[in-house]
Amino acid sequence: MTKGREKKFHEQGGTFVKIKGFNKSVIVFTSIVLLAGTALVGCAKKSETGADGAAAEQKFRMLIASEPPSLDPGLAQDNNSSTVLRPIYDALTRMDEKGEVKPGAAEKWDVSEDGLKYTFHLRKDAKWSNGDPVKASDFEFAWKRVLDPGMTPPAPYAYQLYYIKNAEEYNTKKITDASQIGVKAKDDFTLEVELKSPTPYFLSLVAFYTYIPLNEKAVKANPKFASEAATMVTNGPFLLKEWKHNDSLTLVKNDQYHSAKDVKLTEVNMKIMNDPGTMLNMYNTNQIDWAGRPTNEFPVDQLPMLKKDPKINLQIKGIASTYYYEFNTKAEPFDNASIRKAFAMSIDRKAIVEKITQGDQQPAYGLVPQGIRGESKTFREEVKDDYFKEDIAEAKKLLEQGMKEKGYSKLPAVTLIYNKSEAHKKIAEAVVDMWRQNLGIDVKLEVQEFGVYIKNRQNGNFQIARAGWGADYNDPMTYIDLMMTGGGNNNSKYSNADYDKLIKDAYGTSDQAKRMKAMAQAEKIMINDMPIMPIYYYTGIWAQKDYVKNVFVDYKGDVNFIYGSIEKK
Repeated sequence: MTKGREKKFHEQGGTFVKIKGFNKSVIVFTSIVLLAGTALVGCAKKSETGADGAAAEQKFRMLIASEPPSLDPGLAQDNNSSTVLRPIYDALTRMDEKGEVKPGAAEKWDVSEDGLKYTFHLRKDAKWSNGDPVKASDFEFAWKRVLDPGMTPPAPYAYQLYYIKNAEEYNTKKITDASQIGVKAKDDFTLEVELKSPTPYFLSLVAFYTYIPLNEKAVKANPKFASEAATMVTNGPFLLKEWKHNDSLTLVKNDQYHSAKDVKLTEVNMKIMNDPGTMLNMYNTNQIDWAGRPTNEFPVDQLPMLKKDPKINLQIKGIASTYYYEFNTKAEPFDNASIRKAFAMSIDRKAIVEKITQGDQQPAYGLVPQGIRGESKTFREEVKDDYFKEDIAEAKKLLEQGMKEKGYSKLPAVTLIYNKSEAHKKIAEAVVDMWRQNLGIDVKLEVQEFGVYIKNRQNGNFQIARAGWGADYNDPMTYIDLMMTGGGNNNSKYSNADYDKLIKDAYGTSDQAKRMKAMAQAEKIMINDMPIMPIYYYTGIWAQKDYVKNVFVDYKGDVNFIYGSIEKK
């Protein structure tokens, strides 16, 4: 992610499309008109009834690509998990399709003039699924749990809370008193948050799942609360009714949700499946209502035909996410920057997006994608990603230089890992072939199941790994601080003091011009060191039945069905 979601998104990726009229600098958003009012029992609107006049069954069927590795909001970091977490929990705020902040568990908030203190006023009618009121202390408990240095395993997104006063100091054991962290429940419905420096995007940030509240009583009673549907106490518009591991998840409407009257779907079925051909067959035979984004992909070779088929109802838009490979900077031979640069400069990104992915993806030479806000325009419009260029002759020189620096007469064996996916496989095969032809290097490919792949990346058990990152919030920082020393999602184990300082400089000011300049300089340093190899900026594709209304894919590629409905004629 946020992400993101690979949170988040981040780990599945691989939907490839062609966007008519896609502006290379601005992501185009589909306008969504929310339904007004609620149908009365026995008096359903005509548009929500079937041919016989009976109300349409409000069940929405979709797919997720793999078993969620964790439904613990403090441990989740992938898109499959976030797809389930977002509808079953309610954070302080929510984001709409354009990345604008909307009220969530907090009905309103106050911000001090200096931008350092946020006071959130919680809804007094919000309840947990066990009937308990949702209290400010539930947020304080959940956030401090993420920051607890003794949390096992450690929360990968703990650094996303470092904006809070003394959060980093507590998480890194510089202080031991959790009461010094700048989050306090002033009373049952007032949460006060003190930041270490002004953070213009903080209201967007608290919508991210690491900031989700937890029912303290339920968590303390069962540390494995997130492993089964029956033990999860949640506060969102939907409840997790059933979790058949490695098969499916079933969500049902939460009648105790504070805005339950606006939620029309009574059930959401998520089948776990990651086979493009099977997905398309299920869609064509009406076994599912939605296919593709955010976690599945369409068969790449069938896209031209699918775009022309009106029965498929293909939907296409740009999404703010980046596809890249990450190098393990602590593993040979990629502990050498010259060798990393040689690999990155010797592939043809244009050929990959035109001949392999075939979806008008943009070749990437930076980490921040299109569509993320900058100072006055988008960040990518204001800061060009011209940090390096593809140059085979120069790549060969860098490889030779790196081998000399390492004392190699021959490059050690190299393996590239990726999670199971038709698209990831085709991209990996193309890249490996380019390395063979352009550098004379044979790289082994290894496909891994999603859960195994995630753990290997987290634990540093790789040399090169496929990766992707989608926005956790609408600001360049959601990408720029990804590679900070010791960061929970810094799988490359990259470290550069100058890069870290620039990020802290950006954290420490609310001056947008200064922030953007510091982040641009940080991105340049990081890309020059090449702990990651950018490949392309994503586009997204999905298909939805024409009777599916008000379900949308947001600016970063997540699906939102909270206020959706089924309207069969």
